[in-house]
Amino acid sequence: MSSDLVETLPLPQRLALAYAPKRTQSATLALLALDTRLASIIRNGGEPVIAQMKLAWWRERLEQAPAHWPIGEPLLALLRHCGIEAERLVPLVDGWEMLLAEALGRRELSTFARGRALGWSAVNDASGRSRPDAPVEQAGHEWALLDLAMHLDSEDEAKMAREAAAASGGARIRLPKEVRSLAVLHSLSRRAHRLGSGELLDGAGAMATALRAGLLGR
Repeated sequence: MSSDLVETLPLPQRLALAYAPKRTQSATLALLALDTRLASIIRNGGEPVIAQMKLAWWRERLEQAPAHWPIGEPLLALLRHCGIEAERLVPLVDGWEMLLAEALGRRELSTFARGRALGWSAVNDASGRSRPDAPVEQAGHEWALLDLAMHLDSEDEAKMAREAAAASGGARIRLPKEVRSLAVLHSLSRRAHRLGSGELLDGAGAMATALRAGLLGR
């Protein structure tokens, strides 16, 4: 596993990665690293056209056969061998691109959350031992929106994201071992939302939540 890529992850994602089983550890890191890279393209500001060009580069790579990928990009090297079908991550790029809109509406939020959720489905399938009935996309959708709400400057947009997350959530979800990292992030985001916290890791309670989710999947 690439330590350089691990170091690019935010602390909650690094913690979540620690609970990934060996059979999906590389796939989990690849997804989290790509998600983090795309987030940085959006959040670093600058001209939207520049961000669109960078996103287009990643979209084109993911749509290509890995044999045609350039050498020297550590994330592409990991994606080449992690077990994920790269094309399945194209919706993740499309989802982040939605955040370049002048204002976020329900369509943009839905596309964004779907892209992140489908990424977790790809991780779930990477081991070849996935459960088709596991609520991976539901959990991924809710986490994506709650996580986004914590990073939006507009309170109106953050409220809309939280409301969309509530509509997609429900009873406590138990996730399979393949996506225990998602279980950790999902549980932490639910806890932060419930407590009105602006941080996923805000103390001993958060660590206890992560431990429970990492071990039990919920």
